Amino acid sequence: MTHRYIAHVAVTALSVLALAHVALAAQQHPPMPPGMTHEEHLAQMAKEAEMKKRGAIAMGFDQDTTTHHFRLLADGGAIEVGVNDAADSNTRQQIRTHLEEIAKEFAQGTFDKPFATHGEVPPGVEAMQRLKERIAYAFEPTDAGGRVRITTSDAAARQAIHEFLIYQIKEHATGDPLTVQR
Repeated sequence: MTHRYIAHVAVTALSVLALAHVALAAQQHPPMPPGMTHEEHLAQMAKEAEMKKRGAIAMGFDQDTTTHHFRLLADGGAIEVGVNDAADSNTRQQIRTHLEEIAKEFAQGTFDKPFATHGEVPPGVEAMQRLKERIAYAFEPTDAGGRVRITTSDAAARQAIHEFLIYQIKEHATGDPLTVQR
């Protein structure tokens, strides 16, 4: 064997090891947001892990196998959840069951599941409870799971719905717009 061949093999092996290390490090946790200290990032990740654990109990499915969206709309908004894997019919049914349940519970002014998931009463809930007769909740199945449409013609109720959904967008880090969409 020549020195050139040995050097080539060594460089290739080191490159593979370096890439494997980078890939494993990337899987450990998401990148730290700009302006956040390492300690703040660790605390944020711990909070998210706890929320996911509580959410799995409250919702009945693993949030890592699903995608949540929260939409602010002119007449209220929507909560949408879908499976990440189209073949995952079990989770799709769990999503639909959960969304049907919360549509009924929210209409009665019961917000136990968001409280159980987040460990606090989300903003907007108290007003949504007080104004429950002015808010309609409707479950709609989708190919991936389902949605709960939340509608009202009352300005105060709409404001409360938007506060609730903005909180959900931020807590679940969905990246959904924080402004009303058409």
